Amino acid sequence: MFDWGILLTGLLIFCARVVDVSMGTLRTLVTVQGRMVAAFLLGLVEVTIWLYVITAIVAKVQSNPILVVFYALGFSTGNVVGIWVEKKLAIGHVILRILTARHGPEMSHQIRELGFRVTEFQGSGKRGPVSELYVVCDRRDLNRIMRCAQGIDPNVFYITETPGQVRRFRKQLVGPLTGWRAIIKRK
Repeated sequence: MFDWGILLTGLLIFCARVVDVSMGTLRTLVTVQGRMVAAFLLGLVEVTIWLYVITAIVAKVQSNPILVVFYALGFSTGNVVGIWVEKKLAIGHVILRILTARHGPEMSHQIRELGFRVTEFQGSGKRGPVSELYVVCDRRDLNRIMRCAQGIDPNVFYITETPGQVRRFRKQLVGPLTGWRAIIKRK
């Protein structure tokens, strides 16, 4: 006999776990970045949801072990959703190092035209002189900069790094933050 109540409970547990694990992923990110208020609020909501879910599970799991499957699937799905949301939000900064043999000045000029600051270093590689372009930018701007660089040199070599802290980072010339990004950006 099929019990719609258990199915509904399982779906609610699944959805709640997706939300709370996704929030846990974001909370971990903002904690590492030192965003205390955001970490506090995300942690508060995450743990509140988790307590409600675990209470529902403990009370009913003995008689309905299928709820464990909903719980586990919600946890796994929450990890995937949290990573996806984190990539879409692209919170924080990134260090971009672009190495090019022939297009350094042109590439740095074009990236500056987009409104980003670029420091150019000259060096020598296995096959001769190379330029290294050093850019610190918001993570959400990385794809735009790389489209510009790859438009000039489709075979450009680049490396990204996550900085621990960025001091004296002035907003690039691309305009002020608005909406929810302005709220999340505050520490």
